[in-house]
Amino acid sequence: MARRRGDDGHVTETVDERVGVEMGELRGTHVPVLLERCLELLAPALGRPGRTVHVDATLGLAGHAEAVLTAHPETVLIGLDRDTEALAHARVRLARFADRIHLEHAVYDELPEVLDRLGYPAIDGVLFDLGVSSLQLDAPDRGFAYAQDAPLDMRMDQTRGVTAEEVVNTYSHPDLARLLRVYGEEKFAGKIASAIIRERERTRITSSARLAELVRDAIPAPARRTGGHPAKRTFQALRIEVNRELAALETALPAALDKLTVGGRMVVLSYHSLEDRLTKQALADRVRSKGPVDLPVELPGSGPTFRLLSRGAELPGEDEVAANPRAASVRLRAAERLDPEATRQGRTDRERYRRRAKAMHQPGAGSPGSGTDPRSTPGDGNGTDEEGEGT
Repeated sequence: MARRRGDDGHVTETVDERVGVEMGELRGTHVPVLLERCLELLAPALGRPGRTVHVDATLGLAGHAEAVLTAHPETVLIGLDRDTEALAHARVRLARFADRIHLEHAVYDELPEVLDRLGYPAIDGVLFDLGVSSLQLDAPDRGFAYAQDAPLDMRMDQTRGVTAEEVVNTYSHPDLARLLRVYGEEKFAGKIASAIIRERERTRITSSARLAELVRDAIPAPARRTGGHPAKRTFQALRIEVNRELAALETALPAALDKLTVGGRMVVLSYHSLEDRLTKQALADRVRSKGPVDLPVELPGSGPTFRLLSRGAELPGEDEVAANPRAASVRLRAAERLDPEATRQGRTDRERYRRRAKAMHQPGAGSPGSGTDPRSTPGDGNGTDEEGEGT
């Protein structure tokens, strides 16, 4: 086998061409990002007794999925991907697990419908490995990579949707500038949009190389000297627009959280700030109490339903980046679903301890001859509950 590294940093082991590999057979495997950490985070949920159900919402070439199935012999995998070519490769790679896998041609925001169709009301684990795959970047006819010439397609699912060529040649200047600014976080969005408009008035833009050239020429020379390839942000913006990535993610994250069992876990790998921001917002809504802070117990339905498994986003280590450069930009967030009854009891116990400690610090509390029994001081759980935070 020969090893090579794709534009996105994935290391690929390529089978000798004499084998005669056809479409659908696995030509190679990429190095899954943060694989060991993902397995570690998912293990408490998937390693429970009996059958567990795990969803790989972005199956790709099935590197993470294969590791999960190997580590957890009782786990059933539901793998989603919108890319039919990726599904064909994954199906071959996971053939030995055929009796406990379901591979579905679907976008991750279709997860509830997929689970209903397969008859799984709840799941124990879910992984989102966001972004674009090596398979898509390396395919010369897909148009994802600015480093090689190809038709402007950029669809992850080539069976449906508009292409990048249609976006570039039909969007108005304000719409082009908006998507470059919002989805690509491109400072020169207006200049690039103007260059695209001028070029398409002369001739239709159909080539990824020509688009990359237009973007490079539109950005001032001093700004081109840093930050990588000048077309990187434009290609990211077009890819997100063509595939509705953020809209799908905004719907998919809450839906996946809703399907997790108590003790179930979600892990999300993001590769740019827009994905990570949506993930952070989706989790923040679930990990904080919505009830009044001064109540001694959590009101039904008001407590946190998840807990974060790390403080903030986890970053890759130096060894991870050295082995797989794509991991350099990854941000990992993970959360576990809580038992609401245990959460309410935990808050009650903490409140009783807080009240008891506060009562013990009141003047004369529990001192000889005071006539005050610290066990009946208001707020200790035996007396009145009128005392609250800050009173």
